[in-house]
Amino acid sequence: VQLQASGGGSVQYGDSLRLSCAASALTTSMNGMGWFRQAPGKEREFVAIISWRSGRKDYADSVKGRFAISRDAAKNTFYLQMNDLKSEDTAVYYCATTPLLTARDKSSYNLWGQGTLVTVSS
Repeated sequence: VQLQASGGGSVQYGDSLRLSCAASALTTSMNGMGWFRQAPGKEREFVAIISWRSGRKDYADSVKGRFAISRDAAKNTFYLQMNDLKSEDTAVYYCATTPLLTARDKSSYNLWGQGTLVTVSS
């Protein structure tokens, strides 16, 4: 099973971008679908998670109100809609899955995509 992240790019301050993460297959251990990001010289940090079955969502405080996570069961794909982008959102964004229904700790995730770079310039 693989995750393929896409949709990154270079945008201006205040712009929007949508990231996608396509799963080659779904397994019973893939309950939570999450997004993380890692800025240069920083630790990888939690951004958002959605429960595949219930649709329950959780967001990091830094993105709450600006980012929205969603899923499309028919396409085995989940998304991260990012609005009102800021310079501090510049990072490599990773999608990942966890057997847990919700988790913010990256150690709880056991399948990772390859990352997609988002650069926000002012």
